[in-house]
Amino acid sequence: MYAPSEAARRSGFSLDTLRYYEKIGLLSDIGRTSAGRRVFTDEDLGWLVLFRCLRDTGMPIAQMCRYADLAREGEHTAGERKALLEEHATRVEEQMRLLQHQYDHLREKIRYYEGLADSA
Repeated sequence: MYAPSEAARRSGFSLDTLRYYEKIGLLSDIGRTSAGRRVFTDEDLGWLVLFRCLRDTGMPIAQMCRYADLAREGEHTAGERKALLEEHATRVEEQMRLLQHQYDHLREKIRYYEGLADSA
């Protein structure tokens, strides 16, 4: 069991984000101590690792919620979850290609300015 501060540290999310994710149902069934304080399990941290990946790769919260809802419905939704992740992976690949193109352009400009400095 992990205190919220430890779950935040391990996941890289802020405490406010953890509260928000619980409020919107992205995280569900978070345990509580007898004093009413939230406690996170290894399973909760596993969800947070996935949410970090999805968020960092630009998946909208609504799609993250859809994925989580499907997962909670059971194994019969595995195909739909896979399709959702495949669609997202395609968008990530497109973004990576765009970023690589833009990075190459930046490097070209830097080389241009390095050439100017060398000839000065």
